Amino acid sequence: MIVPTRPTNRQLEYLVAVCETGHFGAAARRCNVSQPTLSTQIQLLEDRLQARLLERSPGGARPTPLGQIVVDLSRSVLSTLDEIQNVTRNAAANLGGLIRLGTLSTIGPYFLPIILPRLRADYPGLEFHIREERPPQLERAIIDGTLDCGLTRPPEGQKALVFRELMAEPMRLAIPAGHPLSARRRIRPEMLKGEKAVILGGEHGMPRGMREFYEAVGAEVSNDYEGTSLDGLREMVAIGMGVSLFPKLYIASEFHRERGVVLRDVEGWTLTRQVGLAWREGSVRSPQYLQLLEECRRALDDSLDGKAEAPAPRQ
Repeated sequence: MIVPTRPTNRQLEYLVAVCETGHFGAAARRCNVSQPTLSTQIQLLEDRLQARLLERSPGGARPTPLGQIVVDLSRSVLSTLDEIQNVTRNAAANLGGLIRLGTLSTIGPYFLPIILPRLRADYPGLEFHIREERPPQLERAIIDGTLDCGLTRPPEGQKALVFRELMAEPMRLAIPAGHPLSARRRIRPEMLKGEKAVILGGEHGMPRGMREFYEAVGAEVSNDYEGTSLDGLREMVAIGMGVSLFPKLYIASEFHRERGVVLRDVEGWTLTRQVGLAWREGSVRSPQYLQLLEECRRALDDSLDGKAEAPAPRQ
């Protein structure tokens, strides 16, 4: 019986490149090798593993079902090798030298302007690659190694990720300016019974605490409109389609130009959303991500002096 031998990291890199480009020639150009060399290594990989990983055709190549599993595992292996290189080369001075950071569209645009200038000043050799994603895609990208870490909400039922809270960000209720409740300085919960609430829809998701709030006060979550951005949600409130909750960083950034919406607190409710940093369980760069988290907390502390609407980090 022939015992399969371990694949090399170069073979895994070639396999991933073929699956991502769909063509041996394009994969060879991306890996800066000749096509015969790449093809030979892929064939050797299949021989070593005693498995067919690719379906070949005149028009290109695609992974077999087993090949797709191997490709996903290969991405994770290659990501770990990259992390080892980064840690040994740049850990002390620049948090690893490169951080591929994912963020939600409801967080990044309003928090990154606070933290990035500080990081550029304190870590001049640190490079960021930033990508906005919806929560499920962001979590999958961190797990498969496409992203290193992400500014996100707490992952639900995802044991492959570590999540550490950055802040419990206060939220306020937005009401159309012409609505009868807009004349009230504070809102009692019973005043919201029967009111329509507009929310972010689909994979953007609504934090569990928001849904619990709407249910508790008797507000009706509207199915007429589900927003894809906080800007779109704010516009829906401004034209009278309903009330909604907004996080304080977004309020500080965008509401100074808004005249069609008023902001109110709800008596008896402390409304917050959890925002934190997530990364892959077992990552060798965990100490660097913890340091990044501390830098984010300090940046939030410093921002309190200049932004009255900015939320305080949780101690």
